[in-house]
Parts: sequence; structure tokens; C-alpha cells
Amino acid sequence: MPKSPKNERKPVIVTFKRKDKRSTKSDKQEILQSAINADVNFLTSNDFSKQARAVGSGEDLSMIGYDVNRYKAPLLMANLTSDEIDKLKKNSDVAKVEADGKMYALDGPSALAQTTPIGVTQVKAPAAWPSSQGEGIKVFICDTGIDSDHPDLVSNLRDGKSFVTNESTTEDFHGHGTHCAGTVAAAMNNTAVVGVAPYAYLYPVKVLAANGSGNWSWLIAALDWIMDKKGARVASMSLGGGGAPTALGDMCEAAYDDGVLLVAAAGNQGPGPNTVGFPAKYPHVMAIAAVDSSDIVAGFSSRGPEVEVCAPGVQVLSTTRGGGTGTMSGTSMACPHVSGVAALAWGSHRGSNNKQVRWLLNTFVDKVGDQDPLKYGKGRVDANTAAFYLNNPPEFVI
Repeated sequence: MPKSPKNERKPVIVTFKRKDKRSTKSDKQEILQSAINADVNFLTSNDFSKQARAVGSGEDLSMIGYDVNRYKAPLLMANLTSDEIDKLKKNSDVAKVEADGKMYALDGPSALAQTTPIGVTQVKAPAAWPSSQGEGIKVFICDTGIDSDHPDLVSNLRDGKSFVTNESTTEDFHGHGTHCAGTVAAAMNNTAVVGVAPYAYLYPVKVLAANGSGNWSWLIAALDWIMDKKGARVASMSLGGGGAPTALGDMCEAAYDDGVLLVAAAGNQGPGPNTVGFPAKYPHVMAIAAVDSSDIVAGFSSRGPEVEVCAPGVQVLSTTRGGGTGTMSGTSMACPHVSGVAALAWGSHRGSNNKQVRWLLNTFVDKVGDQDPLKYGKGRVDANTAAFYLNNPPEFVI
């Protein structure tokens, strides 16, 4: 007998008041359990992939939740009925209950067959390599996974994690994440292509499924995991969507305050105004627009005051799933150029924090196109001048 709409469980994100502000000082899980009629098995970032492994095991996935135990982002993600949601909304210790939603890879693929891609040269990465090649800088590719056997990526690949419900491995079944990873750090090995920061470390963080889409809650869980990784530097997010829950903004703020530089594709909803999507829209995230090889903004690139800088995003040559190379277009392709430049800048300013590196990326740019900040932000990133800046950089101010 099918469940009535009232009893059907739907994914939600519950944001609680901070514990010192709660009237009862109760634990988040206690508050949620008091509102529902069943036991929920809550996972944390360290065992999130158990949810993926449970597929096909007979375990009720609707009763698996996720606990984000951050002071600035006290969240629980679970599948609840309408009655349970109503009960939580009436609880004075609950700040908000929001529906989980969808995000998508922001690309428009096209095909092609050691070369240095035009985009890598365009951001002046080779000129910066005498100062830094991003050695050991940890870049987390929040995407569809990475092809672990790709000869141009394997030397820089490190252990990552999947947050996709039915895909426990970080292998890339789509191709988008592998392409983005190559732009950041394809190895300097005399084969195929080379990335912006050819000695940076790549961590595959799967938050998009094989169809190129994912839940916001997966990205929230991924950011929680990244914050626990010692020395995490850059989270590269070539993804986005509209109507993101405010809980995602809270999590981005927490990760940024924890020292992670957040870089995201602005979106492919151009040329209309005010089209930047989430998470790029948040002030703690760098929103990256796309330009072509002539430094003219791409027609598809989203516009708006949130655009911070721009980078190549049209017919970008990089690594592809299965060991080859190919081109793709989108702000998804612009985003990893900036993540790679961030790794180069961090590599030559190792004592700097994420706010200082963000200042470098905003300050050392080339003015391009008609210099409209709604299209280009401050300008197209310049790895050379950012890497060779000799002084202690100040912090970027939001």
C-alpha cells in the first residue's frame, strides 16, 4: 500500500540554534528524535559513505541522517514526514527547516584530441612556475569524482570521499570532475596536457552523481569533511544551482572561517543580469566567470555583483575520463583555473591564510574586455604577478 503524501518522507536540512542559545540546552539529535516516530541512524563525515554501501543491503535509507556538528553550522539532515517537519518548526530551539534541493555540473561539453592548454598560458601559469608549481597544496575537487587511472592525474591524486548516496567510490562515471581536476593539476610529465599547478595534490570529493546532479546536503557534508582534513587549502566547486538552503551558506561561512578558500563557478545562465547561482553567490565564496581565448566574456557566463574574477572557460582542453584529453566549455572550466592559480599563489606564500590568497587573486588581475565588473569581476586572474608578489599580502575583506 503506497504511503500517503502526509506520511511520505522527504529530505530536509534542519538548522538549530547554537547550543548556548537553546532554551533546553538539548542535543540536536535529541530534539529531532522527540519530533519523529522512528529511530534515525545519524552519520558523520567519517562514516558518510556507509549510506552508499547500504544500497541493496536492505537497510532503510530513509532512516539514515547526517550530523554536522559545527558551532557556526549546527545542522542535521534527515528524511522527515510533513507532520514531523511541522513539529520541528514549532520547536523554539530550531532555527529553520528547509527542503534539500539539487545542484548541477555547470558545463557544456564538446570534443577534441605534452601540450600546454591555452587557458593555462592565458592565466600566465608557466611564467609563475619558477616561483611555484603548487607543490603539495591540497585542492579538493567537489564534483563527479576523478578518473584514478588517468596517467596525467595519478601522481597527484590523493584519497578522497564520496557523498553520493548510491556511489561509494570516488571514480568518475561522468567525466566532469576529471576534466576540472586536470585543469588544476595535470602532471608535468611530458604527456597529454599540463595543469595550472602541476604539483598540487588533488582530492576527489564526489558530490555529483553519474548524471551530473547532486543534493545540496551532499555538498554540506563534503565541506564538513574537508574542514577535518589537516592542511586543506582550496575547495573547487564547478557546480551550482538556484534555491539553495541557507544551511549551505552557513556551512560555507564555517569552512571559510576555518581557513578553506572556496572557489565556485558563477553559473551558465548568462547573458542576463543577476544570474549568479549558489554557492558562488555567497560572500565567503569566490564567484568565477568565464572568458574565451580572447578574454571576452562568454555569452553563457552568469552576470552579477557577486562575480569576483574571471578565467578561461570556452573550449578548455583538459583530461577526460578514460585516459584521454578533450575540450569542455562552461564556468565549470573557469573555476579550476582559479583554483590552480590559488595553489600557485599559496605555494609561493606558504605562511599566508585563505583570506590573503584571496586578496592576491583579486589584486593581481589583467583588465579585460569592457571591464564591466558584473561580467568580469576585478579581471582575469594573473598567476605570474600573484606568485611573485614579494610582500606579506593583506587579508581580503568581504
